[in-house]
Amino acid sequence: MPHPVLSPAKHHPTETPKTAAPPAEMSLEERLELINAAMTVRLDEAAVAYEVNTAHIPTEPVDLADVVTVPVDTILQPLPDLYPTPVAALLQRAHHRLVTGGWCKDALVDADGARCMLGAIQAEARGDRGLESSAVTVLMDAIRRKFGDDIDSVPGFNDAWASGRTPLRMVDQAAGLADARGL
Repeated sequence: MPHPVLSPAKHHPTETPKTAAPPAEMSLEERLELINAAMTVRLDEAAVAYEVNTAHIPTEPVDLADVVTVPVDTILQPLPDLYPTPVAALLQRAHHRLVTGGWCKDALVDADGARCMLGAIQAEARGDRGLESSAVTVLMDAIRRKFGDDIDSVPGFNDAWASGRTPLRMVDQAAGLADARGL
């Protein structure tokens, strides 16, 4: 029995016969570009929808006094010594001073009251030159362990950095080293 063949006349008049086009091969870059364009359109639509949906919500500026709920005098209290040994405790206090008071370079203390590594140690030693000297010695040991023996001084190391992140970390590590040494 022969198979019936549909002629174009038997199709609905508004339909056209569909022929499947072979899928076009796209490179990875072309597919990523297509996805990027689609996502950009979707994100733009979402941004407009967000603006429309939130336009009626009144907003007020945030007052930081409403956010800070801790009494100010508890923030300014000195940090208790975490280390029982004097040099480690001094380095820990110097680290805390740098974190809370700010770090600077090219000066012991800058106009805003921020200190360099040596300036923080001197301030926390409170005139005890022997304690200060021991703390600087341990700090140099910690620095040289991490960065090599060509570091010549604490101020030179401090001033070599654009931000205080590494100098602060080294003061903290020196406190741990002093504690491990029983200093």
